[in-house]
Amino acid sequence: MSDQTHPAATYGSYLKIDDLLSLQQPRSAGPEHDETLFIIIHQVYELWFKELLHEIDHVMQLLEADEPHRSQHTLKRILTILKVMVAQLDILETMTPLEFLSFRERLDAASGFQSDQFRQIEFVLGVKSDRVLQRFAAGSRAFTALERRYAAPTLWDAFLRYLSREQYAVPPAHLARDATAAIEPSPEIQQLLVEIYRSDPKNAELCERVVDLDEGIQEWRYRHVKMVERTIGTRQGTGGSAGAAYLRETVGRPLFPDLWAIRARL
Repeated sequence: MSDQTHPAATYGSYLKIDDLLSLQQPRSAGPEHDETLFIIIHQVYELWFKELLHEIDHVMQLLEADEPHRSQHTLKRILTILKVMVAQLDILETMTPLEFLSFRERLDAASGFQSDQFRQIEFVLGVKSDRVLQRFAAGSRAFTALERRYAAPTLWDAFLRYLSREQYAVPPAHLARDATAAIEPSPEIQQLLVEIYRSDPKNAELCERVVDLDEGIQEWRYRHVKMVERTIGTRQGTGGSAGAAYLRETVGRPLFPDLWAIRARL
């Protein structure tokens, strides 16, 4: 059999530039100037969501392999990505409410609530809801991915298993907990974390990187809701969503409450 060879890659062929540039297809008449910006910003966010999932999965693999230093490095990368995502909201906020309304009706039922990748991020970080699955067609790529994430352990579960292998007395019930359940505060886990912060610099540093991730997600939520309020005010969101009213409910809600509860005890 002869060896199959691939043509030499160019910048355009490697990055699929022609395909990429064909994906921005405004629906408004004209089209309205700002619809292109709106499409590009949200497509870029979906790419960042894909990268966040890629990196969070890697952190979990590194924790399972007992590699805390490489886990910290990847968590720092995740925080940097989140900061870029927050900064990109500044670009979206250059679009005035009237400019958005010029093409908003063309979105029909399309809504950011339908971003399965962001829901996957929530799932892997412990914010799970079986109602989310009902928004996607059974058998679709989105449904299949979300169904897998819903049943799978979270980053917090991987973190607790790592601490257990570090000889910390993580209660067995936490190691065998229902991965679909919400992450609830635990006095036992909090006492264990206080011990880590007071006597184990290596793992205390890892804890701080997990706090960075939590804070980064909270910052993204806050800036996102303020952007929505600035753009559409109290209007109902596209696709029948509650818009800013729903988003406000998610602001300030920690992913990993035990890491915040101990701050006053250190």
